[in-house]
Amino acid sequence: MSPVLELACDLIARRSVTPVDAGCQDAIAARLSSVGFRVERLRFGEVDNLWAEHDAGLPGPTLVYAGHTDVVPSGPESAWLTPPFEPVLRDGVLFGRGAADMKGSLAAMVVAVEGWISAHPVHPGRIAFLLTSDEEGAAIDGTVRVVDRLSAAGRRIDYCVVGEPSSEERFGDVIKKGRRGSLNGRLVIEGVQGHVAYPHLARNPVHQGLPALAELVAIDWDTGNADFPPTGLQISNIHAGTGADNVIPGQCELLFNFRFSTEQTPAGLMERVEALLRRHRLDYHLDWRLSGLPFVSREGALLASVGSALCEVTGHRPRASTGGGTSDGRFIARICPEVVELGPTNSTIHKVNECVPVHELEALVAVHTGVLERLFGGAALRGSEPC
Repeated sequence: MSPVLELACDLIARRSVTPVDAGCQDAIAARLSSVGFRVERLRFGEVDNLWAEHDAGLPGPTLVYAGHTDVVPSGPESAWLTPPFEPVLRDGVLFGRGAADMKGSLAAMVVAVEGWISAHPVHPGRIAFLLTSDEEGAAIDGTVRVVDRLSAAGRRIDYCVVGEPSSEERFGDVIKKGRRGSLNGRLVIEGVQGHVAYPHLARNPVHQGLPALAELVAIDWDTGNADFPPTGLQISNIHAGTGADNVIPGQCELLFNFRFSTEQTPAGLMERVEALLRRHRLDYHLDWRLSGLPFVSREGALLASVGSALCEVTGHRPRASTGGGTSDGRFIARICPEVVELGPTNSTIHKVNECVPVHELEALVAVHTGVLERLFGGAALRGSEPC
């Protein structure tokens, strides 16, 4: 097996269901240490985090490779063609939980950096890894805690590549230059429980809430901007009743989520929603949880380097997007002006029979190597490369 395939298989075989790391960071730390990285283990609560840094003592920028070793649960293992934590190679495709999200991507990062540092042990600037086992879960004791620690120490990050699976139709067609914000709401509409035959003695919170909800989901919040698609709201869960068909419910509870652009603020969205609920005279309780603010990276050396390296390897230029879900890039953007997400195709992430074509992992190694050459090795940002 090639080095990247061998490491990807090793990581997939470790049952690192969030927030468990299952030794993934130990395996990566050992490899990074062997090429001169100084490794620091940071455990917060039940979460394992790793900060590893290679500094040859020469002035220059800091590039961080960021990612997560945890994966989502596999679901019923009987639904998989092969056991989810037993990596299987079939027709040039690697199957296993985390193959695309994001153990294959981690393997490509590590192999590329190993090779590049072995060839350039004395390089300008610093190259670092920030890994966590808390990205797929609560994301409370993971990357955000490490970023807080770096910030408190006055550490500067110039560039960050996050290994999320960014590609859509083919490898390298899309990279992420930012993400929308995420705001969650838990709404409870209060009513009065009663018998369905005597509605005058009850108050149905579903009936009362439906006009307000219909108005809420019909709102056009904004039209987006040059960097972001329009802000959107989705109701993800709704529940009312006891399970009986002859009881008017006493409560209606629903969960909803905003994915919002820089045209909005959390405070502004909250106020508009609550003003609507008050106008409909609902008896309600509403709890809010902000998962992340929107961010967009400035146009700079990192975006140019990634685009140029992808062009050289794949023959086409990527489209820079801010769509999709959230990532730990939202935390790193607090202390880093240029954050780019680059990874394999995402069509099977979180699914049964998750997989990644091996040629994408090999191409990722080449792209990461090209980015290192452009940022640290003096290679030109060949902006005129034909694609």
